[in-house]
Amino acid sequence: MAVAVPATAAPLPNQPVTTLDLTRYVGQWHEIGHLPMFFQRKCVDMITATYTANTDGTIGVHNACRVKDGSMDAVDGVARKVEGRPAALQVRFAPAWLSWLPVVWADYWVVDLDANYQWAVVGGPSRKYLWVLSRKPSMSRVLFDQIKKRARQRGYPVDNLVMAAPLD
Repeated sequence: MAVAVPATAAPLPNQPVTTLDLTRYVGQWHEIGHLPMFFQRKCVDMITATYTANTDGTIGVHNACRVKDGSMDAVDGVARKVEGRPAALQVRFAPAWLSWLPVVWADYWVVDLDANYQWAVVGGPSRKYLWVLSRKPSMSRVLFDQIKKRARQRGYPVDNLVMAAPLD
């Protein structure tokens, strides 16, 4: 007698992708969804992250979003490369004079990436944070569901995602 067993997807390692071309990665990204986090508690939609290459090899970070009253809120930071791991960065939004403190730097791992750099998924070793980013302000539901499935396989609590942009 055969027994039906539900198929489950094999787990994926939670690690940065093996290659990241920062010259292709810089530019503006639209946030499609994120895991809840304190710093984004006021954001309702129109969430963007804009990355620019700095002359010292770091990446400038400008995060912006629309808040409940309709105004825009923004914060600027900087990201630095992690030696030997091209898709593992560390980001800080604290003032530069505090940059010597390890606690002001947060892990920023690109854990899933479109070959044409049209979407990216950012997480970290703790799995407490996750952002689904797109070059366009919306994403197809089919693509989003595929990305979400892989994030779940990496151990992220994707049922808690806060949607920031529409799905087509």
